[in-house]
Amino acid sequence: VQLQASGGGLVQAGGSLRVSCAASGLTFRSYTMGWFRQAPGKEREFVAATTWSGGTTFYADSVKGRFTISRDNAKNTVWLQMNSLKPEDTAVYYCAADLRSARAMMEGSVSYWGQGTQVTVSS
Repeated sequence: VQLQASGGGLVQAGGSLRVSCAASGLTFRSYTMGWFRQAPGKEREFVAATTWSGGTTFYADSVKGRFTISRDNAKNTVWLQMNSLKPEDTAVYYCAADLRSARAMMEGSVSYWGQGTQVTVSS
């Protein structure tokens, strides 16, 4: 299983960025997909998750209303659209996959991790 994250970069506060995760080696449409992030000196934390159909999504309170997770099962890809970015959003963003529910992923259930992509928000 490979989860290849891309799209990170440097953006000014208030700006937008979209990160992508291309999956291979798994039956993508069967998996809950999500994003976590880890800032320097902090633990990895949940950001967002979407069920196999994309019909149900969960978000961390800190990103609700600013971030949107979406997926395309035909392209084996999940995206995280990040708007109104803040310096505290600076972190390495990791793609995640699990066969359990999006709620379970929000509580930490992850079978596969991607390699991470750096997002830096300058003030």
